[in-house]
Amino acid sequence: MSEAALLEDRDARGVVTLTMNRPASFNALSEEMIAALQSALERLGDDEGVRAVVLAANGKAFCAGHNLKEMIARPELAYYQELFAQCSRMMLAIQQLPVPVIARVHGIATAAGCQLVAQCDLAVASTEARFAVSGVNYGLFCSTPSVPLLRNVPAKQAMEMLVTGEFISAEQASARGLVNHAVAPGEVDGQIARLVDSILAKPRLALAMGKDLFYRQREMGIAAAYQLAAQTMAANMMDSCALEGVTAFTEKRKPSWTP
Repeated sequence: MSEAALLEDRDARGVVTLTMNRPASFNALSEEMIAALQSALERLGDDEGVRAVVLAANGKAFCAGHNLKEMIARPELAYYQELFAQCSRMMLAIQQLPVPVIARVHGIATAAGCQLVAQCDLAVASTEARFAVSGVNYGLFCSTPSVPLLRNVPAKQAMEMLVTGEFISAEQASARGLVNHAVAPGEVDGQIARLVDSILAKPRLALAMGKDLFYRQREMGIAAAYQLAAQTMAANMMDSCALEGVTAFTEKRKPSWTP
């Protein structure tokens, strides 16, 4: 195909929109798409001018998961191991990005597509969107999607999704914590804009330190988490953005932060 699998747009504020661009395959996570996402995320992670990333998709669906036609064409254990490892690296790159990543979800987000939503830091979904970890319907338990799913959704609700493969609505996804907001189709961009505006009003360094701490402490016991959090806050407090923020609070004025 002549068109890129992943389109990239960046505004003057440093907000980057990555748009999956394989609508004919419902933006399946083919080898091409995974590689394109990985490359973009790694590059953006090194760019200090980036303030937020929105992950969107063209066509009728957000993402239908792995490309099963591509997978079945190479029934080799080594190939499958590398494919899932490659996809896992891409998912982790979202978490490792120092700025918030917001999923803009419409249509369906199934299997690894649902995983992609769960892996993003924030998610806004159209009320027309539907979510499922549906691999079990084809004899393939959604093992890798279960990793971020269980870190978003309560255990019994995650397990029900995994063992039944059934769809849930955007409203259910919001109630269970898979997405932050489920809004009418015409309100999705407005809701994302409100989140982005709030993010841009905060110091980039504080958000980067906070995001790193958020995910690291989640995997720890509570004592170790508190220790790491205390160290992070102390380091954050020494930064000029925090000093300005606290000073502004004590002086009853708005903080003046450089972008």
